[in-house]
Amino acid sequence: MENSAKTEVVLLACGSFNPITNMHLRLFELAKDYMNGTGKYRVIKGIISPVSDAYKKKGLISARHRVIMAELATKSSTWVEVDTWESLQKEWTETAKVLRHHQEKLEASNGGHQHNSPVLERPGRKRKWTEQRQELSQKKPLEPQTKGGPKVKLLCGADLLESFGVPNLWKSEDIAQIVGQYGLVCVTRAGNDAQKFIYESDMLWQHQSNIHLVTEWVTNDISSTKVRQALRRGQSIRYLVPDLVREYIEEHGLYSAETEERNAGVTLAPLRRNTADASA
Repeated sequence: MENSAKTEVVLLACGSFNPITNMHLRLFELAKDYMNGTGKYRVIKGIISPVSDAYKKKGLISARHRVIMAELATKSSTWVEVDTWESLQKEWTETAKVLRHHQEKLEASNGGHQHNSPVLERPGRKRKWTEQRQELSQKKPLEPQTKGGPKVKLLCGADLLESFGVPNLWKSEDIAQIVGQYGLVCVTRAGNDAQKFIYESDMLWQHQSNIHLVTEWVTNDISSTKVRQALRRGQSIRYLVPDLVREYIEEHGLYSAETEERNAGVTLAPLRRNTADASA
């Protein structure tokens, strides 16, 4: 299938990235291979969006450091980049709003853009190409236009999918918007109950065609929590995070027993907001 017949996809990963690990980067590669392999999609970009400090998760260090580490981690990537918009918000921002922000940004930058237009090296070619394009459009409309341009999809692990079932952590309307309007690309391990979780949820089952489950056959148990634990114990984190990230952590002494107690006893922002809204 030609690229023109495929839906272009931008993978968006939201999270703490406290710190970013090799696992986070691996999720993008797994998701890209899967989506491209379906023959229906073409992944054109990956975006890492660290959450703002207002999220108030226990042990969450400054967004400034988390953004810099993510940028260092993606320095060698040709297609994954870091976006700071969410991290700079004074208030915690719902994931559905972050998805909408990036979708609108994409639409604004791609408005009227022809993905398959040749480069017009000389002014004299413009009229000729316009005539050819009009002739082609009469025969068959260009696929990218009918597909509506690039689509943002939320990239996540099975833990995020299952967190939809935690009371007051997500608004039901936000879940409906995320899976219905945008879609999920969920990386899960062989034997994981993600499919069962979808089956047991009426809302997820309704939008199951927009939830792509990617099996991670080469399992990876690296987590930010385990990295922080190793750092507190003075153990090596080499090969758990990119070398540039490790060097940055060591240079700034980022994680310790003290930083792990940051926001201790503080209610997580989504729980606080959604509980308040439910009781209002």
